[in-house]
Amino acid sequence: MNNNVPYRPILHIPKTKIEKISDIIGFGLFVLSVLYVLINWNVIPEQIPGHFNASGDVDRWGSKYEIVILPIIGTFQFVLMSLLEKAPHMHNYPKRLNETNVEQFYLQSRKLLNVVKNICLLLFAYLIIQIVRVSKGDIQSLGVGFMPIFLLVITSVIIIGIYQQKKIK
Repeated sequence: MNNNVPYRPILHIPKTKIEKISDIIGFGLFVLSVLYVLINWNVIPEQIPGHFNASGDVDRWGSKYEIVILPIIGTFQFVLMSLLEKAPHMHNYPKRLNETNVEQFYLQSRKLLNVVKNICLLLFAYLIIQIVRVSKGDIQSLGVGFMPIFLLVITSVIIIGIYQQKKIK
C-alpha cells in the first residue's frame, strides 16, 4: 500500500437495528412537527419568533412564512447526512486505519453520524413546535435550560463517539 494514499475500501455494512430505530424516531418526530405546523397554520399569527437568544427569549419576530425555513433546512440536513452515512470511506480517520479494523472504524463513524443527524432532527422538531407555541401565546420562551441542555447532549455524544473510536485497535 502506498503511504501517500489512505486505505479506504468501499464496504457495504448493513445498518444496525439501533440506527434504523433512531432514523424512524428522528424523522418521524420531525414529520409530525411539520404536520403540527400545517394543522395550526390558520391559527398562527402573522408574526412568529424569528430568533431566540441564549436564554431562550425571543429577540426577533418575523413573518409566519419564515417557519417553512426550518423544515427545509431539516430536510436538507437529513438527506445530506443520510448520504454521508452511506459513504463511511469518505469520513476522516486516524492513520491507524487498516485492513483489520476498517469495518470497526466505518461502523463507529457511521453510528456517530447517525446519532448526530437524529439529534439535529429532534432539535428542528422541537424548535418548530416551540415557535408555533410561542407565536400562539401558549408559552413565552424556549426556557433558559434549552441551550445548555442541547449543547451538553450534542457534546456528550461527540465525546463518547471519539472515545469509542480511540478504543479501536
